[in-house]
Amino acid sequence: MDMIGKVRRLRLRDNLSLSEIVRRTGISRNTIKKWVNQEAILKPPRYERVSSPGVLSRFEATLVEALTADAKRIKRERRSARALFRQLQAQGYRGGHTTVYYFVANWQREHALGPKAKGFVPLKFALGEAFQFDWSEEGLVVGGIYYRMQVSHMKLCASRAFWLVAYPTQGHEMLFDAHTRSFEAFGGVAKRGIYDNMKTARQGTQGQGEDRQCPVCRDVFALFVRP
Repeated sequence: MDMIGKVRRLRLRDNLSLSEIVRRTGISRNTIKKWVNQEAILKPPRYERVSSPGVLSRFEATLVEALTADAKRIKRERRSARALFRQLQAQGYRGGHTTVYYFVANWQREHALGPKAKGFVPLKFALGEAFQFDWSEEGLVVGGIYYRMQVSHMKLCASRAFWLVAYPTQGHEMLFDAHTRSFEAFGGVAKRGIYDNMKTARQGTQGQGEDRQCPVCRDVFALFVRP
């Protein structure tokens, strides 16, 4: 791009002849003439590959039709890329299987049908409806000495406001104190709490269809949450 600008300045600003510009730059006369006669150069010239029809080109319509039909079926009834490859072979396709697999994967990704497709369900909460509580383990250096600490996290589901308190362990005493300090900081108590499967708030996973919340956690919630 710098050379193009230099050539155009030599010709249009300094009014040098094409022969003189060729002598100074060493660039061919035809290239200089092309650059000088071009009205506006927005980007430097570069090689652009021209796409040509491949072996799969005349089978793409059939493949898209099959993928579109499978998209309306339940997952276990959809044809795999291997099955589609064999179907195309029966119709005269003589290319490699990798090309078919890439085409199927790209189509599924564009239409959110691949294995990495994700769904998102938005959660909406009213003000004061619920809070979330959990623990995390963090590191802290005090006086050059590294300590591990347990940090309680309480977050209001509606406003996403949060409050953190650090403790040496995750004991039940810390659980009580973390709730007390967090509710005092928020200036109130939400109607319900959402807890993860943490040791201080849950018993084992034995039993089916039964809430195994430990008595300590129920007592914590009963102290602060009023109907």
